[in-house]
Amino acid sequence: MRKITPDDIFSIQYSSQFESIALEIFRFQAENCRVYKEFVENLRINSADIESISQIPFLPIEFFKNREIISDSGEPEEIFTSSGTTGMTQSRHLVLDVSVYVQSFRKAFEIFYGDITKYAVLALLPSYLERDGSSLIYMADDLISASDNDHSGFYLYDHKALHEKLLALKRSKTPSILIGVTYALLDFVESHFLEFPGLIVMETGGMKGKRREMVRTELHDKLCAGFGVPVIHSEYGMTELLSQAYSPGAGIFHCPPWMKILIRDTNDPLEILGVGDTGGINVIDLANINSCSFIATQDLGKTSKDGTFEVLGRFDNSDIRGCNLLVQ
Repeated sequence: MRKITPDDIFSIQYSSQFESIALEIFRFQAENCRVYKEFVENLRINSADIESISQIPFLPIEFFKNREIISDSGEPEEIFTSSGTTGMTQSRHLVLDVSVYVQSFRKAFEIFYGDITKYAVLALLPSYLERDGSSLIYMADDLISASDNDHSGFYLYDHKALHEKLLALKRSKTPSILIGVTYALLDFVESHFLEFPGLIVMETGGMKGKRREMVRTELHDKLCAGFGVPVIHSEYGMTELLSQAYSPGAGIFHCPPWMKILIRDTNDPLEILGVGDTGGINVIDLANINSCSFIATQDLGKTSKDGTFEVLGRFDNSDIRGCNLLVQ
């Protein structure tokens, strides 16, 4: 059995390539990831009988909380952990080769936003900066460094300094991106005002238990008004994945070529629903080559014919996720 390489994954251009490589990764992980192998066998599924990605069983994301999900030998270079409230069990993603993660987020950013060196990258991520093991901080730190811009950097709670920096970037007409955890962006616009229509404001991370949940339209209206921008961008990612989807506005997310969303029936997790139907979000993330690429999340959503998707909420009684899960 040939093992798929990162070069295979990040050179995908067509859906037929994706399907072929996904099936090869499935067969490899169904044999070499002990936890996933047990899961597939307990479902009495013969991996040799799987002929399309819609037949692949998806590992419930909760397994990352109490099992080591790994598909190869060796010591992990990084262990990413999820955020959570006190007493909540954290997910742990053992990453054998962190360069795969770096390739994934760099290539995805370039696909959706172009050359990173054209931007000043600002990050308002207080709840992530205040703990260890955040994959989002790892990504933001790399993008800030790669931007090679003296104005790029992290901000914790110094909203005044961030406001002054954004005003300076507006005056100098510097293309800029502000990546922020949702509640912190709201805190910022409640005390400061901008009219910076060229600024890319990207919300991620949700409320983290800091504020009440809001419907997306209400949230984005407040942020648009506070920053003086026409739309709010969003990032969809989580500890258990090494890839991210991005929304350029209106909560419509686009996946990079090595990532795909399928929607499962909420009552029968092995049944994949059609375009436009609401159900549980299953993620195929081929960058998870050394863990598990087939994850059944606790998010609810739906897909469109063009491959984009929307996040519509979360399953009842599920943990507060690390990603932003806003209802429509």
